[in-house]
Amino acid sequence: MAARSIASLTLSFGLVNVPVKLYSATESSSAVSFKMLAKDGSRVKQQYVSESTGKVVERAEMVKGYEFEKDRFVLFTPEELKAMDEAASHVIEIVAFVPEASVDPIYYDRAYFLAPDKRGGKPYALLGAAMRESGRCALARWTSKGKQYVVQVRAVEDGLVLQQLLYADEVRSLKDLDIEPADVSPAELKLALQLIDQISQDEYDPHAFKDEEKGRILAAIDAKIAGKQVVASARAEEPSSGQVIDLMEALRASIGQKGGKAAAAPAKASNGKADKQPAKAEAIPAGALKERKPVKRAPKVLEEVAAAPARTRARK
Repeated sequence: MAARSIASLTLSFGLVNVPVKLYSATESSSAVSFKMLAKDGSRVKQQYVSESTGKVVERAEMVKGYEFEKDRFVLFTPEELKAMDEAASHVIEIVAFVPEASVDPIYYDRAYFLAPDKRGGKPYALLGAAMRESGRCALARWTSKGKQYVVQVRAVEDGLVLQQLLYADEVRSLKDLDIEPADVSPAELKLALQLIDQISQDEYDPHAFKDEEKGRILAAIDAKIAGKQVVASARAEEPSSGQVIDLMEALRASIGQKGGKAAAAPAKASNGKADKQPAKAEAIPAGALKERKPVKRAPKVLEEVAAAPARTRARK
């Protein structure tokens, strides 16, 4: 699937404006998610309850507020929140160029890709080439969703990366940990350097690392599905809006319904609404399930789990 831009922006430095599109550079897919269910396997709903009344508050009845003192809030309407957000700027204003190595990665927050928009190809390529040649990156300001960000724009082999940076007050200092200094002898340092030399590599290859813990959990899930009891959460079937129907048959059925002969009226509850019985989950032996297609990851996962050290698999 082709990447979809999340914003159209302008990268500005001097009198040069570069129209760019913003794309997410990362996606979170590492965690294995487990759903919270009732003991019979049915789904559960999360609700918000008022502390003062104990009643459930629907989302449509909620408002946003800022706590300026303990248990004291100032409330904002959706219009007021929108007005504050409208201060967002579509311009990424470059304020300085600094050596790329001068930005400590501890300040790195979320990363995005920048790609040239219409009529932005030439200035985009020029800016990237100039930063690569100078060994410098750009520091810029960018306002979005009610917050002003300090961002780094750096040139990589295939284009430009926009890196949100944390402010100084958002990063803790190692000095706060009171780490006790210790003397290191020349002999100890020499041995440590020898060890570093033995396992040194020329570059970082992200594909060389696999999440072994995730692989172990996924293999256990596949084994559970294949050999254990599975609880299927049943749901009431809903008519599909994309179903292809015969127009004449639909008209005849509609006429029949109007006369009260084609379909029986739904059972009525005491409140005048159709009485819907909640769907119940049923326990289904794994052998009674339809044949499950092999999970593409399973063979590779099992190989990785088998090859993993025993202590890795025994951590949890």
